[in-house]
Amino acid sequence: MRVDVVILPSLLTPANLAGKTAVVFDVLRATTSIAAAIAVGVRSIRIFSDIASAAAAAKAESRENTEEDPPLLAGEVAALRPPGFDLGNSPRQYNSSHRGWRIFLATTNGTRAIMAASGAATVLTAALVNAAATAKFCRSLGADVTLLCAGTEGQFSLEDFIGTGAVLAALRQTGEITVGNDAALAAEALFTARRDQLRATLASGHGGHNVVAAGLEPDIDFAARLDALDVVCRVEDLEITAVI
Repeated sequence: MRVDVVILPSLLTPANLAGKTAVVFDVLRATTSIAAAIAVGVRSIRIFSDIASAAAAAKAESRENTEEDPPLLAGEVAALRPPGFDLGNSPRQYNSSHRGWRIFLATTNGTRAIMAASGAATVLTAALVNAAATAKFCRSLGADVTLLCAGTEGQFSLEDFIGTGAVLAALRQTGEITVGNDAALAAEALFTARRDQLRATLASGHGGHNVVAAGLEPDIDFAARLDALDVVCRVEDLEITAVI
């Protein structure tokens, strides 16, 4: 199994996706929030590139489908919940009351990165909180793996990079791998060196500073909990559900 790390969606090539398992990381905070939502029993999470598209789709569905509850709108603008949305982008907001609900989600970086990976044979989302579970599922698929960082507004993101390193290290524990590029070598080295300082590492990056500035510092504590959630999140037709 070959494992590559791509540090930004803009650097993806067709070769990174064709026949491969793509795993998307937006550790602060979209893919951590997705894992948290799936862990409490959210039925599905449909992703959108922007909040206007998500809001319009939710409104249309509410008009057309009167047989079940409308989806909850979740997302963020500058790290905060948009006006009129039910939920923001905090992993701490999900609890048992959300079991069975559908979520329509739009974020600045994460949902767009998921869309960018749609050409892969299998698309997953992952974070530090479900690194080991994701690695185990990747191994069961048997395909080569591309670990994709969402980045922050088109720039390299430290927290996503260390997240890819966590999954890469977990994959190594499941069997033989070939590290495909220097980014993967560096990501695994960073994770190994900072494994016991994950919270501090997440807080030190630009993304961490943004979360702190928004008054959401406890989200960093949540996101730094390595392997806290035994869930695998799979994307099919831009809808995320739990792997059974």
